[in-house]
Amino acid sequence: MKENNGPKEVQDGVIITLDYTVTVDGEIVDTSQNAEPILFIQGKGHIVPGLERALYGMSQGESKEMVVAAADGYGEVDEEAFAEIPRSEFPPEIPLEPGVELQLRNQEGDELEAFIVSADNETVHMNFNHPLAGKELHFSVKVIELRQATEEELDHEHVHIQEHDH
Repeated sequence: MKENNGPKEVQDGVIITLDYTVTVDGEIVDTSQNAEPILFIQGKGHIVPGLERALYGMSQGESKEMVVAAADGYGEVDEEAFAEIPRSEFPPEIPLEPGVELQLRNQEGDELEAFIVSADNETVHMNFNHPLAGKELHFSVKVIELRQATEEELDHEHVHIQEHDH
């Protein structure tokens, strides 16, 4: 077992390796179980704000349960983020059924995710809110590892996967 001379607790500029499970209304909506834990630089806004705040001060190996209100997660539902788009603007091979997720481009060319709410003969009703907007998030987390971010990682604002001896 290697000795950890890195940071002793979660603080800004620390790279966190985190196992997590998030549930909404009692159902798992995302988890790192049977997958890789996530890695991110604390304090850079790479995760929802409520979770990022709750991680401060945790130490390596520590587990925690927390509840993040919608406003501190993916935000409240924005009533302005719904749109009606003429059915004729969709290619015929796209199934225009409730719940279908689509990647669309706005007039500026930015990619947007949207979900079909409903469709009739003339109009497709779209929701551009995040699917978890308006939802209370229940997190179960475990800090697997902490290490100080390198200057390059801080400059680039993302984690660089480090090569280990082969």
